[in-house]
Amino acid sequence: MSRIRIWLSAFRLRTLPLATASIALGSFLAAAQGAFSWRIALLCFLTAVLLQVLSNLANDFGDSVHGADSTRRAGPLRATQSGSISAGAMRSAVVVFVGLCLAFGYWLIRGESLIFHAAGLAAIAAAVAYTAGPKPYGYVGLGDIFVFVFFGIVGVMGSYYLHTHDFNFEILLPAASCGFFCVAVLNVNNIRDMESDRLAGKITLPVRLGPGRARIYHWFLLMLGISAAVAYVILNYSHPLQFLFLITLPLILWNGVAVSSRKEACQLDPYLKQMAVTTLLFSFSFGAGILF
Repeated sequence: MSRIRIWLSAFRLRTLPLATASIALGSFLAAAQGAFSWRIALLCFLTAVLLQVLSNLANDFGDSVHGADSTRRAGPLRATQSGSISAGAMRSAVVVFVGLCLAFGYWLIRGESLIFHAAGLAAIAAAVAYTAGPKPYGYVGLGDIFVFVFFGIVGVMGSYYLHTHDFNFEILLPAASCGFFCVAVLNVNNIRDMESDRLAGKITLPVRLGPGRARIYHWFLLMLGISAAVAYVILNYSHPLQFLFLITLPLILWNGVAVSSRKEACQLDPYLKQMAVTTLLFSFSFGAGILF
C-alpha cells in the first residue's frame, strides 16, 4: 500500500458518518427554528471529523501499546499493529490532530462561554484517553458512556446551541437517539473483539456482560434510539412527515437481527459500517422530516 492509503486506512473513514450524524441532527433542528448558519455548520462538521480521526489514531496507537490489537483480534489489521506505521509516527500524528482540533475548535467557539471551551477540551481529552495513556477509560468499560455523551448529547445540543444560542431541553430526546445509535456501533465493535479484548485486559461492557447479554444490550440501545425519536415527534407533532425517520427502522432491525444471529466475530464486521451509515441516514431523515 502507498503511504497515503496506509494513513487513510488508519483514519478509519468508515467511522466518519458517526462524526457527522450528531452535527447534522443539531443543524437540522436549528434550521427548523429558523436559525441556521453555513459557517457554523461547516466548522462543526470539520471539527467533528478531526475529533473522530484523532480518536481513531489514538485508538490505533493505544490498543497496539496495551496489547488489544494482536493476532487474536478478529477485526481489520491496524496500522501500528501491522508495523505499517511506527508507534512513534502514530504518536506524532495524534499530536498533530490534537493541534488541528484545538485550532478549528477555537475558531468555531471563539466568543462563546467558558463552558464551550471546557467542553471542547474535554472532547479532545476523551478522544485520546479512550485507549491511549496510562489509564484508558475504554479498558474499564466506560466507552459507552463517553460515546453517548459526546456523540449524542454534546454533539447535537452543542451544534444546536451554536446555531440558535438557545437551549431547548426537548432536543435531549433526538440527541439521545443519536447517542444510543452511536453506542450501538461501538457495541458491535466490542462484541466482535470480545475475546481478544478479554485476553488483553480490555474489559469493555460486552466482556463484562458476556456474548448473550451483550446482544440483548444491543437491542436495548436500538429500541431506546427509536423510542426517543418517536417521543420527540409526538411531543412536537404537526404533520405526518415528521415520522420520515422511520424509513431507517428496517435497517435498524436488520442490524439487531444480524448482531443477534451471527456468532462468529468475523461475521460482525460489516454490521459496524452498516450501523454507522444507518445512524447518519437517521439524522438526515429525521432532520428532513421536521423541516417539511
